Amino acid sequence: MTRKKYALITGSAGGIGKALRDKYLENDYLVIGLDYQEQVDGENFFPVQVDLAKLVRDKAYLNSILHQIKKISNTQGISVLINNAAIQIVKPFDELEFDDWSLSFDVNLHAPFIFAKSFATELGLNNGSIVNISSIHSKLTKKNFLAYSTTKAALSALTRNLAIELGGAVRVNAIEPAAISTEMLKDGFKGKEDLFSELESYHPLGRIGTPDEVADLALFLSSEKANFLHGSCVSINGGIASCLSDPD
Repeated sequence: MTRKKYALITGSAGGIGKALRDKYLENDYLVIGLDYQEQVDGENFFPVQVDLAKLVRDKAYLNSILHQIKKISNTQGISVLINNAAIQIVKPFDELEFDDWSLSFDVNLHAPFIFAKSFATELGLNNGSIVNISSIHSKLTKKNFLAYSTTKAALSALTRNLAIELGGAVRVNAIEPAAISTEMLKDGFKGKEDLFSELESYHPLGRIGTPDEVADLALFLSSEKANFLHGSCVSINGGIASCLSDPD
C-alpha cells in the first residue's frame, strides 16, 4: 500500500488556505496546517499554531516549530510545501511605518525562504514541490499597497531563483491570483455591493476568482502532471491583467 504524502500549508485557516487544505485532503494527502489562529484537528489534518513574524526573528521558536512539524511527518518528511500565509497592510506611503514594512517582509517573504531552506532536503528526497502563493500585485498594483506589492514581487523573484538554486531536486512554482472571493474580501465590501459589482465587471470574465480555483491550480502545480513547470509564476486573474482601465 502506498503511503500518503504530507503537504505543509501555511495560512491554512484563511479563505484560500482552507480551500488548499480541503483540496489536498480530498486528494489523499496528510495535511500539516500552520496558522496564527487556533485550528481544530481533523482526520488527516494536523494543525500547528505559529506566529510567522516571531519564527523569523527568534531562532529558538523557529526550531520548536520545525520540531513539531518533523514530529508529525516523522521520518517520511513532507512532499509539498505551500507558502500561502500573508499579511496585507494597506496604507499610504506617508503613513507606512518601518514596522509595517518589516512585518510584511517577515511574513510574506522571509518565512517562505526559511521554510524552503528548512525542508529542501526532505522535499528533494520525496521528489517534492514548492508552491508559493504570490499575487497579481507582484506586477500590477495601486496606491497604498507598497509593502504588500513589494513583498509579492520579491516572492515571485524568490520562486524563479529557487528553481535555479535547487535545479532538478525540487520543483518550485508560484501562483499570482487577482481578486479572490474570500470572506475577508467580501467583508471589505459590506454595504458597498455596487463597488463589489464594479470590481467584478473589471474582469473580462465578469467575475472574480474562487479559493477553490487557486487550490486546483496549486494541486496541479505540485503534481507529476506538471513535471516540466519549474520557476514559473502562473497568473490566475480572469483576464484583468490584460485590461486597461481607461476613463473612456
